[in-house]
Amino acid sequence: MLSRDELREHLVQSRIAGDVATPRENNLDHYSSLANGDPYYMLGLTFDQPWSYRDILALMAKSAGVVSDPSHRWGQDTIDPDLTIDAVDAMAERVAAVLSRPGPSVLFATGHPTGLLAIHLPLARLCAERGARLLTPGEGWTYSGSGFARPRQIRYLQGVAMLDDKGGFVHTHDAEPMRHMLSELDGELPDLVIADHGWAGAAGEAGASTVGFADSNDPGLFVGEAEGKIDVVVPLDDNVLPRYYAPVTERLVTLVSRALHV
Repeated sequence: MLSRDELREHLVQSRIAGDVATPRENNLDHYSSLANGDPYYMLGLTFDQPWSYRDILALMAKSAGVVSDPSHRWGQDTIDPDLTIDAVDAMAERVAAVLSRPGPSVLFATGHPTGLLAIHLPLARLCAERGARLLTPGEGWTYSGSGFARPRQIRYLQGVAMLDDKGGFVHTHDAEPMRHMLSELDGELPDLVIADHGWAGAAGEAGASTVGFADSNDPGLFVGEAEGKIDVVVPLDDNVLPRYYAPVTERLVTLVSRALHV
């Protein structure tokens, strides 16, 4: 496992954090859309209080490390690598706490099969090896969402749920698949959901203990965390080359394993 300093350097060099690829104007557009109540950016969550554009920007500066100056409207934006590492460590602590129980149930899902799947698969394998039941509700369920060229269905790969579009896993922010998955569990929520995008938001909204990953242009999960509906959100660029996530995954797996040996 890389030291904290080494991991920080890797995050910046790979642009998982530091100067990230997501442009400032995209971030601010999404913050404004969330403040205006656009369901797409709420990621399956509802909020207990109104969140203004300035509130969301301040939260994202605190939780993800984006530039706090509202006059900075174009060009480069950032994710603080130390906030990423802190959240990874908090996620590992939460996962270890759940795995310390006898036979916990864990549900994995990702809307970023070309990126974050590289973290989910090893973490799912670790959970299974430590005695967790990897839940697979809704497998094969098909639905048609807004803008879909054809129906999509839930498909699992080694215990991780994704959306399949005619043989290919696809990117999605949609919360509806997770809502359906949880409905099939007849009110028995998983002990832990590890997810992102609308998969995480819908789980947190339903009351499931949820940890997840979010980019700087996905403020909904950070608002959910601020309101206590999501336990931990790791800020990172969610679509770099999959191999770049290896040190993040190694830290998660190592810290969880160490905690379970105590």
